[in-house]
Amino acid sequence: MNDTTHSVAGTAPAAAADTAASQRPRFLLLPMRSSCASERIYKWTLPAHEGQLPDGRRYNACPTAGVCVDLCYAKAGHFQRGTVLAAHQRNLQYVMDDLPGWEVQMTQELQHRRYRATDGSTVHVRVHDAGDYWSLPYLQAWLRIFRSAPHVTFYSYTKQVALLEKWVRPDPPANFHWRYSYGGTQDDLIDPLRHPHADVFPDEESLEEAGYTSQTPSDLRAVYGPQTLGLAANNIPHLKKRQGGRTFRALQRTANAEKRGRQQKRGPAPRRPKAD
Repeated sequence: MNDTTHSVAGTAPAAAADTAASQRPRFLLLPMRSSCASERIYKWTLPAHEGQLPDGRRYNACPTAGVCVDLCYAKAGHFQRGTVLAAHQRNLQYVMDDLPGWEVQMTQELQHRRYRATDGSTVHVRVHDAGDYWSLPYLQAWLRIFRSAPHVTFYSYTKQVALLEKWVRPDPPANFHWRYSYGGTQDDLIDPLRHPHADVFPDEESLEEAGYTSQTPSDLRAVYGPQTLGLAANNIPHLKKRQGGRTFRALQRTANAEKRGRQQKRGPAPRRPKAD
């Protein structure tokens, strides 16, 4: 993986950039629904995986997605409705076109009183309800933001294993917690005995049988839960049927084996004859 590149094509027309700037909301983070009324969680969301911005540019906000692409809850339901998708694409367009400006706005926003609990509790921010750390500069901007707001606890599910192991693991911000999630092209880099991780199971029963702890009671188990966290598949019939009773980890393992088999069948690329 090239740490200095990202999966976005083209540059923004000046008029489109000016229009996007005029539409920037007062608050970049939105409240996140929680089953526990006392939990104060906010979220930052990008569009899931690949798509096209209104100005015609193509993007990939999840460059290491694997089998999860065909099973992603954020590529179905309300995430794909016009106003919701448009809001997520505006977020992506902001960081694509003006990463320094976005970083300044996010840094300043996190100093607002709504992110400072006065009752001794902790305010949490989930980075990416959909999308991922799609480039190194974007990740580095977030790391500076985390360190600027020690009163907030940030967390993420991510499939960018190589990127975070290289750039975050050696010196992580104390208030940032991340958990690798299976179903990506870098699954082989996840050490289940060492890395906090998550897998998506067909249902609650199967994850409990596998010895995993369910995320269902609280999304904050991504932060405070055990190393092995299980998520039950969303109740979207066509996605559950496609998953076929297997975990994302098992599906990705099968996909990787099939890919290796195809490569072995094709054999090594023919070598060019050496010049005399």
